[in-house]
Amino acid sequence: MKLRLAALLSTTLLSACRHAGDITAENGGGVYAVRSDCPIAGVPAGTGDITLFNPPNSTDASAIDVTAAITDVRATCQDTATDVISTATFTIVALRRDAGPARQVVVPYFDVALQGGATVVAKRVGQTVLNFAPGDVHAWARVQAAVRVNRGVATLPANVRQILTRPRKAGEAEAAIDPLADPAIRVAVANATFEHLVGFQLTQDQLKYNATR
Repeated sequence: MKLRLAALLSTTLLSACRHAGDITAENGGGVYAVRSDCPIAGVPAGTGDITLFNPPNSTDASAIDVTAAITDVRATCQDTATDVISTATFTIVALRRDAGPARQVVVPYFDVALQGGATVVAKRVGQTVLNFAPGDVHAWARVQAAVRVNRGVATLPANVRQILTRPRKAGEAEAAIDPLADPAIRVAVANATFEHLVGFQLTQDQLKYNATR
């Protein structure tokens, strides 16, 4: 499944020779934090599980028919001349109540690009078929979703990169001030920060059940 976006993703702020958490003796010492080119893959809280009931209008434990969960979420990136393609893969594992004949169960899932931790800039809903073998209560399926990111649109402005990476010496007034305390810098960083999120496409009742069970 392809999820194409006109703009996404952040750029690496520091040299490739630097690593997150590195401490340098240059300019009085400091810790380097490196931004990744890839969106962070994850599952939003409350959307990683789905419960199907029989009868559907009951939420009693005795009515639970099928449960499924998203696990083993992984993301890889492929660089092209102008884009970064982020591919997220995850496994859906399911358990049914009765070990009866062969059965197929369809579960819906979403694939979202989230900007700045709050804004959904693109979303796609898909479906996965879970195949239960005769006499087996377990089933699973591996799912893949991809996001194409335009590197240029999501690049932090040069002046913002300069502020964030400017050397600061201990004892100086600026050394005690977080650059992200500046609203303009904070907004610029948020606009260049993206997440690649997957989860079950739940109804309001299913969301409520997950939150209160």
